[in-house]
Amino acid sequence: MVDYPDEHVQRPRRRRTRRLRDVFGSPDSYGLVLVLILVTYAVSATVTATWALSLVLFVQIGTIWTTLHASQARRRLRAVASAVLVASAAVAILQLFVPGEPPGGGLIAVTCGLLYLIAPGVIVRHLVLRPAVDIETLLGAIAAYLMLGMAFAFAYQAVGALQHGPFFGTQGEGNISQDLFFSFTTLTTTGYGNLVPAKNPGQSLAVTEMLFGQLFLVTAVAKVVNAVRPTRVRGRPPTDDDSR
Repeated sequence: MVDYPDEHVQRPRRRRTRRLRDVFGSPDSYGLVLVLILVTYAVSATVTATWALSLVLFVQIGTIWTTLHASQARRRLRAVASAVLVASAAVAILQLFVPGEPPGGGLIAVTCGLLYLIAPGVIVRHLVLRPAVDIETLLGAIAAYLMLGMAFAFAYQAVGALQHGPFFGTQGEGNISQDLFFSFTTLTTTGYGNLVPAKNPGQSLAVTEMLFGQLFLVTAVAKVVNAVRPTRVRGRPPTDDDSR
C-alpha cells in the first residue's frame, strides 16, 4: 500500500514522457519537422565555411522527406519531390569538391528555396483535410510558417548570388546568417532596418514576404490556435490504448 501513491504519480509522468516522445521523435509527427527546421536554422546561421550551403542542403533533404511523410503527401508528389531531393543531393555532393568560393551557390540557394516552398503547401493541404484540430494541427501550422521564412531567406541568397551588385547595398552581399535574420524580421514585420535590399527584385520579395507572413499568421495560425482542442477529454480514465 505504501508504493501505491508513488505508482499513481509516476503513471501520468510516463504518459507525458511518452506523448513528448511521440510528438517530437516520430516521423509521423510535425514535432520532428519543427526540430529539423531548428537544426537547419542553427547550421545555416553558425557554419560559415564555403561548403555551408551543401551541409544545409543535406539537412534540408531530411527535413523535406520528414515533412512529406508526416503530411501523407500523394504518391505522385512524393515521386516528384524524391527526384528533386536526389538532384539536390547530387548538387550538394558536387559542391563539396569545388575549391574556393562555390560558383554554384546561387543554384543551391534556388534549390533550397524551392524545397521549402513545396513543404508548406503539402502541410497546409494535409491540415485542411484533417478531421480534428489538435496539437498536431498546431505544430503543422507553425512548421509551415517557419518554412516560409526559410524559403524567402534562400530566395534572398539566390538573388544576391545572381544579381549585379551587393544585395544589401553598402551593407554588403550578405551571408546565409544575415539572409535568415533579414527574412524572419521581415516575415514578422519587426524591421530593425540594419539590413535593407538595395534594389529589385529583393525589395519586391521583401514586400511579398511581409504580406505572406502577416496573412498566414493572423488567419491560418491564429485560427488553429483558437480552435485547437485536446485529443482526450480531461478526466476520462486512461484506457488500454493510453498505456500502449
